[in-house]
Amino acid sequence: MNPNADSSPRREFLKAAATTGILVAKPETVFGSQANSAVEVGLVGCGGRGNWIAPFFPEFAGARIVAAAEVIKDRLDSTRDKLKVDASRAYYGPEAYKELAHSKLDAVILETPPIFRPQHAEEAVKAGKHVYLAKPVAVDVPGCKSILEIEKTARAKKLSYWVDFQSRASQVFQDVASRIHRGDLGKPAFAQIFYYAGRPAPDKGTPGMDPGERQILNFYMDRVTGGDIIVEQNIHVIDMANWYLNAHPLQASGTGGRTDWSGTKYDAQDAYDHFAVNFWYPGNVHASFSSHQLGHFSDLCVRVFGINGAADTHYGGSVRITGPNAWMGTEKDDTFRQGAINNVVAFIRSVREETPIYNAEESVKSNLTAILGRMAAYANGPIVTWDEMMKSTERYEANLKLRW
Repeated sequence: MNPNADSSPRREFLKAAATTGILVAKPETVFGSQANSAVEVGLVGCGGRGNWIAPFFPEFAGARIVAAAEVIKDRLDSTRDKLKVDASRAYYGPEAYKELAHSKLDAVILETPPIFRPQHAEEAVKAGKHVYLAKPVAVDVPGCKSILEIEKTARAKKLSYWVDFQSRASQVFQDVASRIHRGDLGKPAFAQIFYYAGRPAPDKGTPGMDPGERQILNFYMDRVTGGDIIVEQNIHVIDMANWYLNAHPLQASGTGGRTDWSGTKYDAQDAYDHFAVNFWYPGNVHASFSSHQLGHFSDLCVRVFGINGAADTHYGGSVRITGPNAWMGTEKDDTFRQGAINNVVAFIRSVREETPIYNAEESVKSNLTAILGRMAAYANGPIVTWDEMMKSTERYEANLKLRW
């Protein structure tokens, strides 16, 4: 095992490519003969993101997608065709993720709704497979704790266990984080965190579809299967704030709500569409977080202010520092796509070279920060401490009714 892989996973990205040039080269150029070095990978979860990210594995990392698993048949069929998976390796039904995990392959990509990720990750590691996890990794505190326990097993088995946070895999965000940590702003005093977006259109599925299947299709707007938007979606900027401030918050208070969507296509969904939360970080650093899905103005941003400057960083946009140590990182960063590509390349390289990489600890802290914000908003005013949140034993249960 590479001793540096555990303590500084971002070093893997810097080693992988000082620039993005190597990442867009043909896999044969980067890795030599695919026939001799191809890592075999299976996809669990054949929804939009699964179909979006899976092709990166062969295109940029020289891996082979050899299996797929799903609980919605038409999605499995279309993904099998798209990824050219043999029909015998297309697993359907409630045990599909287990069948895939215990089949002949090297690694598993988990793109299922967040509520299922701890269960599916545990099975994959149990089967001796490397795991590539979408974020968030869980929807509740017990789920987050289980993700950390599963990582212990992965480490013991020398299996990579990697969570796909794109900003941490982006060179320009690595640079701004390093500048904040070395003191270019002075001591951070205040942070502004926001995620403003449009409302995703619900997937109506097909006529006669089970309600449980429809709930799975719309997990990103479902409290139980997705964890509400602060956990499922807003976690990107929350993770950036934790990274920049090199800590998780000690407590939070907040509010939030759901606009009246009666009579619209969004009527049946139950997630909040706006949050407003105050976080208290160590060192008396205050952070103001807000988010919405009301449209008309969209931006993902984290700003950190110190007496010597300010960092103004936008996910997929400009990244800069103002003040005496002014620095212009970029006018526009392709965080979403290039960050995912960087993560895929680092993950497959770790499997191929047998140098496992891990980032569950920092990923879970960001996941728990989002849950802390959700708990504070649901409480609507009272302060909720980190320690109180960590004692939560509440488990979200999907109770999906599906026909097989």
